[in-house]
Amino acid sequence: MDRDQISEHLKFAAELGVAGVSRDPAWRARTVSAAPEVVTPAPAAPGPSEPAALFRSSSEALAAIKLEIGPDCSRCKLHTLGRKQVVFGVGNPDADLMFVGEAPGADEDLQGIPFVGRAGQLLTKIIEAIDLKRDDVYIANVIKCRPPQNRNPEPDEVDTCEPFLFQQIDVIKPKVIVALGTFAARALLRTLDPISRLRGRVYEYRGAKLIPTFHPAYLLRNPSSKREVWDDMKLVRRLLNS
Repeated sequence: MDRDQISEHLKFAAELGVAGVSRDPAWRARTVSAAPEVVTPAPAAPGPSEPAALFRSSSEALAAIKLEIGPDCSRCKLHTLGRKQVVFGVGNPDADLMFVGEAPGADEDLQGIPFVGRAGQLLTKIIEAIDLKRDDVYIANVIKCRPPQNRNPEPDEVDTCEPFLFQQIDVIKPKVIVALGTFAARALLRTLDPISRLRGRVYEYRGAKLIPTFHPAYLLRNPSSKREVWDDMKLVRRLLNS
């Protein structure tokens, strides 16, 4: 790695709140965990879906799922509560790394693309910090329409929409999935545990390794948690490279 690459890595790490190294002997003697907690199987989720087997490419399969949802989906009540459009997902259809958030926000609802506001800009920096570009990964949400006032999705909305997320995962077949925030982690893992308890572990999920971490919007309000996210992303990078 040349000097410019090292400088860029340090810049990205600084964005995530990583302070770098120290000449303090106590820092050098600190204990560093070399491996994550033993892999914990996730609770059972609905089995694999069919689209990937019906099309010549994952790109075609994703397009078919998007067409099935339709631009004016009316399957749940969110279509009557002010949403402007369906926000399907974006990125590499053959990505090794997939990020799953909660639901679109105001910026996403306007543009039709997940994670494009301030939280999305921070997510882009997080992705770049592990030597990837946004176009290298795939980004989606548990539900595809914005809840009013950005409230949490309600159970009936999740039940209606999450099968499309499962189809996306089964088509893309990522090596690693990052669940962003409490709601996404709880929805995927079928648990009520807080994100603070879920993160730091690796879960088997639909053929992938699932890593829960804090949502970028949470980091904007709580910058001190960037260190934990950096630790989670280093784990993601190790899993991608294994």
